[in-house]
Amino acid sequence: MTLPRRDVLYHTYADYLTWPEGLRDELINGAAYVKEPPAPSRSHQQVVGELYFQIRLALEGKPWEAYLAPFDVRLPKAGEVDAKIDTVVQPDVLVVSDLGKLDQRGMRGAPDWLAEVLSAATASHDQTIKLPVYERAGVLEVWFVHPTDRVLTIYRLEEGRYGRPTVLAMKGRTPIGAIPGVIIDWDRLPRERE
Repeated sequence: MTLPRRDVLYHTYADYLTWPEGLRDELINGAAYVKEPPAPSRSHQQVVGELYFQIRLALEGKPWEAYLAPFDVRLPKAGEVDAKIDTVVQPDVLVVSDLGKLDQRGMRGAPDWLAEVLSAATASHDQTIKLPVYERAGVLEVWFVHPTDRVLTIYRLEEGRYGRPTVLAMKGRTPIGAIPGVIIDWDRLPRERE
């Protein structure tokens, strides 16, 4: 199941900027998808927080920056001006090395690495709607993290395409290929209570 659409109209970033604050909408190829309440689960937020924390520590003093949602990432298809961009996403966690992509509204262009922490409400949307957008934009590495099943699926860009994903158990340590020297220690995550 994908997220519900706001309507059947074609939207751009200019429209997106007029929508009421507090909504967590995403714009993908002109379609507005609504991230409806309730808020993400506790386990989702624990994973997002721990990923961000470990990455921020590892990047200390390095010319890279990490961000967590909500943080607008505008993904132009060509040289469109911002008002004409029709894809704006909010990955759960992202890292960017080209700090020239950053501005007061978020960023314009592909992050080097990003993670989407999956939930029952967003898993299909993230994997079927957003993954092709990340590939087209040139995101070097995408992680889909499933906190309930404790499974990590990694897509790496090779010759402009995502090949077969690597699927790992969320245990031990996993290096982020797109960010030299950053390794995620899954054993730092709290275990779900039975």
